[in-house]
Amino acid sequence: MQTPKHQQAQLQTTSSNISSSFSSMDIQSIEAKDEEMSRSALNTFRLKEEEIEKKKMEVSQKVQAQLGRVEEETKRLAEIREELESLTDPTMKEVASVRKKIDIVNKELKPLGQTCQKKEKEYKDALEAFNEKNKVKAQLIGRLMELVSESEKLRMKKLEELSKHIDSMHL
Repeated sequence: MQTPKHQQAQLQTTSSNISSSFSSMDIQSIEAKDEEMSRSALNTFRLKEEEIEKKKMEVSQKVQAQLGRVEEETKRLAEIREELESLTDPTMKEVASVRKKIDIVNKELKPLGQTCQKKEKEYKDALEAFNEKNKVKAQLIGRLMELVSESEKLRMKKLEELSKHIDSMHL
């Protein structure tokens, strides 16, 4: 048979081992989950950032292509206008037609420029919102770590009190 002191020492050792392994496992698990959440959020951010950048480049390329075409057409139209001005009155209808086409192209160009500016603003707003949410997440993770630490301290204190109480009962 084991003596009461020997049983008590064995109980304390077992409870200490369980408590420390439980706390370490909890912290490691929380840290792993937190790290996984951070990686996931970072990956999501990178993917969204790449998607936004890709769309921005597509819109920019479309605008540049349209601007190139408009410039070429403007040059051609200016040449046509010069040729028409050197001609006599019968060509005035064609000059008017060309001028109308220039006006139409200019009207089409203006919304494209505005769309580019709007997309850039949306991108900046989305990035700002993302950074704000990321800051909140970091604060929440910090608070979570504080809570886990406080919880661990309280549980250790309670275990020590229970251990002292058990010790006082057997003495």
